[in-house]
Amino acid sequence: MIHDQQKVNMCQMFSEIHGIIHEVNIVYLDADNGFMLVSLNFELDFSVKKICAVASDNLQKARGRWSGMDQGTTHDSKFRTSGSFGRTISASSSLRRRSLSLSSAVASQIDDEIESESVSEAGDIGDRALPSKRHSESGSICLSIDNVLEDGMEFPIPENNLLQHSSRDPVALNTGSAVTPLPEEIVSPISTKPLVSPEYKNQVSVDLIFSLDFLSITRESKKTLPESLEYISCLVHLAVFGILGVLSRYLLEKLFGPSVAGVTSDRSILYLDLPSNMVGSFLMGWWGVVFKGDISKVSDYLVIGLNTGYLGSLTTFSGWNQKMLDLTVDGHWVLTFLGFFIGLFLASHSIIFGIETAKGFRWLLKRYSTSSGKETPKSGSNWKVDSCKRHLAVILALTLLLCALWIVSAVLSKEEFDGGGRAAELWLGCIVGPIGVWIRWFLARLNGRGLGKAGTLRWVPFGTLIANVSAACVMAALATVKKAVDTKTCNTVASGIQFGLLGCLSTVSTFIAEFNAMRESTSPWRAYAYALITILISFGLGILIYSVPVWTKGYN
Repeated sequence: MIHDQQKVNMCQMFSEIHGIIHEVNIVYLDADNGFMLVSLNFELDFSVKKICAVASDNLQKARGRWSGMDQGTTHDSKFRTSGSFGRTISASSSLRRRSLSLSSAVASQIDDEIESESVSEAGDIGDRALPSKRHSESGSICLSIDNVLEDGMEFPIPENNLLQHSSRDPVALNTGSAVTPLPEEIVSPISTKPLVSPEYKNQVSVDLIFSLDFLSITRESKKTLPESLEYISCLVHLAVFGILGVLSRYLLEKLFGPSVAGVTSDRSILYLDLPSNMVGSFLMGWWGVVFKGDISKVSDYLVIGLNTGYLGSLTTFSGWNQKMLDLTVDGHWVLTFLGFFIGLFLASHSIIFGIETAKGFRWLLKRYSTSSGKETPKSGSNWKVDSCKRHLAVILALTLLLCALWIVSAVLSKEEFDGGGRAAELWLGCIVGPIGVWIRWFLARLNGRGLGKAGTLRWVPFGTLIANVSAACVMAALATVKKAVDTKTCNTVASGIQFGLLGCLSTVSTFIAEFNAMRESTSPWRAYAYALITILISFGLGILIYSVPVWTKGYN
């Protein structure tokens, strides 16, 4: 049942967005089942209209789902509606068509901009994901609709879509145009900055449909942590999980390598880092797509630590690229092509398999909770890090753990250094690995920004692209140095930097998450273009830096 207090709270929250929302009308669609229609009256310029496009898309998805239930489709009982609800949906649909009549050409352009930015941000957005960065500009609200679609994920408005488009257009959006589904866990507020072009303002109404059982409106009235502590928390999370990713990559390399299983090797298309790239891509489907929202309810910093820190360090693009360069040095060009093709194929299907199995596991949890009569917990409330005291405790614990990992790595590296070998390289890699994670995390802020003020090529994740290409080039340069100097000390130091710092600077898990988002968009060609751009630039520069000197100098 809808309560008047809920309506009052919503009106107050929306009304706090001064200068944009002028009127809030809440229309009750089905009070018995807890559904309602929210009609917002905006003062919009061209860029802020993107809100309407996303809102109308979410509304269209919700209507399609709930209308199907009304026609007899069997779903969760919480979403079952009455015939009167379906009739009200139809009535509100005609109202929506009258309130938003727009140019299809403009709508198509905006849809493409939204999708381009969304697929580019599917993997990582760096420090723009910090709570202070998400909410400081607006300081107002963050909307999320939980469990509206079958997988129970959130579809909020994407970050930084607002107040960035240079052109202005007084024509409103065409709500009939379809908007591509956005990545499931991009949280962003509605900007409250004053609109700077009054002559182009256009008063528009948009209606949003919500289920009150799952509607979550969060007011960020005060920050839990100061911005400086937010950065410290992120850096500590990234460092600790980055070292754990390096250790996991080493263990998988040993497990599937020639010494144990014999599946992978240095001189075959099944390169040594292939298992870790597949495992990291698979886990990205779990932690970075399906369960990302659940993890963020415990801690936003845990999401960054797991996805950017652990999975980004568990997988490595530079190591993959270097193994293919080693094949070219021996003249195995066909094997090189097959190595890139098989590596991309297996990693891209690993994330798909991860997403499907994660959705299946979520379904099993819901089915179990339904059969046992227990409600599925939305998050681990006992483990939720939602206060300054808890944040400081986590920072302290992870800082002590990081110091312990560094001390152990330094001691073991010193013991193993004189003898050389993989053990010395591993512990040196654990020492320098966090540096690579930090650089990659800061570069990720470039994802979804595009080039120049106009933001051209917004669909290209330039942060991830720069991280992978630069790591591949430096790794090729160090490989050339090892060939030229050819001493035990040089080989140990260079290999440790390659395995640790450069292995963590580059990533396959984020790269594949972006690739998968592009492939599932309305422009799937972008996925293959992005993969080709990354591989061709890295491999081409690697040939110039590594293969050509080896050929010309006659290095062994």
